[in-house]
Amino acid sequence: MISLKAHANNIALPHMIFALPFAFMASLLVTRGAPDPWTLFLIAAAVSTARAAALALNNLADLKYDRLQPRMSYRAMVRGEITKSEAVVFIAVCLILLVVIVAQLPPICLKLLPIAAAPFIIYPFTKRFTGWCHMFLGLAIAMAPAGGWIASGGWFDLPMILLCTAVALWIGAFDAIYGAQDRAFDRSQRLHSLATEFGVEGALKLTRAMHSISIICFLTVGLLMGVGGLYYIGVLIAALTLIYQHSIVSPTDFSRVTQAYFMRNGIVSIAMFIFTWLSF
Repeated sequence: MISLKAHANNIALPHMIFALPFAFMASLLVTRGAPDPWTLFLIAAAVSTARAAALALNNLADLKYDRLQPRMSYRAMVRGEITKSEAVVFIAVCLILLVVIVAQLPPICLKLLPIAAAPFIIYPFTKRFTGWCHMFLGLAIAMAPAGGWIASGGWFDLPMILLCTAVALWIGAFDAIYGAQDRAFDRSQRLHSLATEFGVEGALKLTRAMHSISIICFLTVGLLMGVGGLYYIGVLIAALTLIYQHSIVSPTDFSRVTQAYFMRNGIVSIAMFIFTWLSF
C-alpha cells in the first residue's frame, strides 16, 4: 500500500515555504496587490506539483549517497518506505499534473514550462561536476516567482529578474551553508560543493556576499515597483534573519546547523510575502 506519509516525507512538504510565498509575492507585485484568486490557486498547484517532482527526483538520484550518509537516515527512500519504481511513478504523475495545471494559465506559461522545469531536472546531478550546484537549486526555486509573475500577466523585466536573482541567491547561499557540514563526506564520494571547492571558510565568505546581494535585490525591487513602506519592513526582517543565521555558524562549528536552522530561513520568504501584501 502506498503511504501518503512516506511520500510527504520524501518531498519534504514543509519546505514548500521556501517557494510558494515568493510565487504569491510575484503575483501581488505584478498585479499591484490585486491578483486573480483562480490564478493564485493555479500558481499554488503548479508550484506544489513541480516541487514535489523535483524533490522526489533529487532523492532518487541521490539515494546511493543518502544510504551512506547518517544525516539522511530519516528519508523515506533510505528507510525503504518508498521503492525506486514508486518514486518514478510519483515523479511521472506530478509532471503530468504540472502540464495539465499550467495549460490552464495563459498560453505563454505552457510554452515557457520546459525552460522553467530544466533547472530542477538538472540540479540533482550538478553536484557530480560543479561546486556551484547550490546555484542550480537557487535557480530552480527562483522559477516559482518567475512563474507567478508571468502567470499573473507580467513579462520579463528588470523587477522580475531582480526578484528571481534575490530568491536564487538566498536559497543557493543557505543551501551552501547547510551543505558545508558534509564537506568530508562529499570529498570521500567525489561530490562537489562550495565547501569542497573553496574550503569551509571560503564557502561561508561567498554565502555572506550572496546574501548581501540578495537583500540589495529585494530593496531594489521595492524601489522599482513603487511599493508602500511596509514592504521594507519585510526586507529588514529578511536581512536580520540572515545576519542571525550567519552569526551562529563558523568554519569550525556547525553544531547549530540543524533542521531548525534550515527551516528558520522560511522567515525570509514569509516576511517578504506578508509585507508585500500589506504594502498595497
